[in-house]
Amino acid sequence: MGHHLGSKSSIVTLIDRLNKYPIGLVDSDKLREILSLLFDEREAFVASRFPLEEATLTELERRTGMSAVILVPLLDRMADKGLVMDMPYNGVTYYLLLPGLIGFFEFTFMKNRSDLPLERLALLMREYLEESQAGEFFGSKTPLTRSLLYEEHIPVTSEVTTYDRAREIIREAGFGAVGMCYCRHKKEHLNETCDKGAPVDGICISLGSAARFMARRGFAEEKSTDELLAVLDRAMSFNLTHITDNIRHKPSFICNCCSCCCELLAGVQMGYSNGIAKTGFLAVVDTSSCTGCGVCFRACNVKAIAMPAGVVFEQRSDRYAVVAADVCLGCGACISSCPQSALTMIPVAGRELPPLKRKDLYFKILKEKRRLTPFVVSGIKKSLRTLLSGKPSGKTIPIIKE
Repeated sequence: MGHHLGSKSSIVTLIDRLNKYPIGLVDSDKLREILSLLFDEREAFVASRFPLEEATLTELERRTGMSAVILVPLLDRMADKGLVMDMPYNGVTYYLLLPGLIGFFEFTFMKNRSDLPLERLALLMREYLEESQAGEFFGSKTPLTRSLLYEEHIPVTSEVTTYDRAREIIREAGFGAVGMCYCRHKKEHLNETCDKGAPVDGICISLGSAARFMARRGFAEEKSTDELLAVLDRAMSFNLTHITDNIRHKPSFICNCCSCCCELLAGVQMGYSNGIAKTGFLAVVDTSSCTGCGVCFRACNVKAIAMPAGVVFEQRSDRYAVVAADVCLGCGACISSCPQSALTMIPVAGRELPPLKRKDLYFKILKEKRRLTPFVVSGIKKSLRTLLSGKPSGKTIPIIKE
């Protein structure tokens, strides 16, 4: 499958197509090898011909010049791989090409499988993300994802919005499923384990139409609301950070992330301190109670807690920790770790409101990256509606130049 690496083949046109998404993929030899392992030549060609919105089989026949007899099993295989999302609706199946991130990179490691060389892909993806992709993923003012609160640690005097409450998001979703942690599963194929001992299986939550697709294609298992809430409790027992879409209306996932495995949290630790949108709260240390024991250092998933720089303590008993306010996500995962109860959460002013819907989020990111067409204002209200609602949007005005 690697015979077309570096050539003017479907892999090249596939990269061009994927770069029309808000989060594109920076071209490199490693990316081309990753794509050649995930897509065979025909799959790459079909993917490169996808419109920006969902497409019917008839539309894909016209765009590819291939017959339904060939396309149907090919698209079915691509859906099983997590390369495209298939959505049956009113007797018609609609297909949507998934982006690389957040998309088919994650799906590659969200189930046990023997159809792909996972060890090779794990190494390639790690090196590619470290060497090439951070600037593209974190390269806009508006982050793609945001942190959620451990609402149990918020003072009763503080108001917490519904969209910041992981439990309310789950209750309002209507359908949910639970699957593998992509990051920890990928790390297993690198012969590494989570420093926190966090689970690989049954820990990451998908919601709504994305969850229906994932359950149908074996990437996740449907769960009741009570079972999904129990997953949150399990995540909290490992001091994991809840991360979701940076939108207020119907987020599609809640990942439960650790500092050592999660690539999003690694980006924050690399210096992209605004790479994940923060909550409206901040962890603070009561220095009179803090003993500087360091337990919270390990609990914080973005390494925002440490000893104050440049301070020399004459006695061990004088030590205390401080929180870097510009790094802290305000998730609250650290609070319960402190044996002295010296950590608390306080509200902060000036938080930027998350975009309402996915189309609003994509609009902002594309605008910040200067990838919009002049007529996007009239077209954006219809574009990319599928991932939000699970219902085909029909003919839309492309929001990016094809």
